[in-house]
Amino acid sequence: MMESFDLFGVLLWFTGFAAALLLSPLLGGIINKVKAFFAGRKGPRILQLYYDIAKLLKKGSIRSTTSGGLVSVFPLLNVTALLTASLLLPFSFAVSPFSFEGDLLLFLYLLGFGRVITTLGALDTGSSFEGMGASRELQFSVLAELAFLGIAAFLVIETKTYTLSAMLTGSHAGLHILAELCAAFALFIVLLVESCRVPFDDPETHLELTMIHEAMVLDNGGPGLAFIHYGAGLKLWMLSTFLVSMVLPGCSFYASPWIGLILQIGSIFCVAVLIGILESTTARYRFLKVPQMLLAAFAFSAVALLLLIFQGVK
Repeated sequence: MMESFDLFGVLLWFTGFAAALLLSPLLGGIINKVKAFFAGRKGPRILQLYYDIAKLLKKGSIRSTTSGGLVSVFPLLNVTALLTASLLLPFSFAVSPFSFEGDLLLFLYLLGFGRVITTLGALDTGSSFEGMGASRELQFSVLAELAFLGIAAFLVIETKTYTLSAMLTGSHAGLHILAELCAAFALFIVLLVESCRVPFDDPETHLELTMIHEAMVLDNGGPGLAFIHYGAGLKLWMLSTFLVSMVLPGCSFYASPWIGLILQIGSIFCVAVLIGILESTTARYRFLKVPQMLLAAFAFSAVALLLLIFQGVK
């Protein structure tokens, strides 16, 4: 479809990309508003993260004397990796103008680079507490990446392509409904882990023994902390886009690509509402339960692969 409207497709894609850059901090505000509603509170403003980022950008930073300098640059490197990964995602009918054969692997490596540089930045502070958080992050990320690779394998086999845009904008939705539901559930679990959300992590916790991601960024302030907050919102937007596009690839049920883009953005906001409801109705898991849930995510991705093979890939 897009071959006949290349210029239109590029314009549509850049509109979706601009929406991701501008609206990603809004997801945290939606989650907090939903949690406040369930708790019977007014809660912070839905645009609170925008105000926080603007305020942090005007402040200075204090660095540990044991730091080698990496703690100062890792937030910017992490955001750069996430922005580069965002360039590979499609929006509505529009494939990414930066897509190429095998860009799925680059997408996964960029997410991995962001995690590694963040943990190295935590270790650079010389704090044993931040080292503990980095250790937990890497331990759980091994299982999360295993599940994500299973989901990627499912998409590769189903669509017979290694291009991310072709995987997520095709017309394969509904061909293997049960398998796709299993893969989508596995991806939702990975999304919660990667975004440091309940029941795996709690971005608002202040209890030392339960902190993972928050433990790694305690020494950051000012612009560095602003980039960390923005990167967290952008990563949540990216993974939500991946989930929505996998469930409704290309928004192919709708006649207008612009309507498809609006529905895709609305679906991303619905994912944020779902996360808020989940965080309001469930408690954080003990650390011993986290690997079990991540293995369950991998099991669901494996079941999706088996269903795909038994049903026959058409």
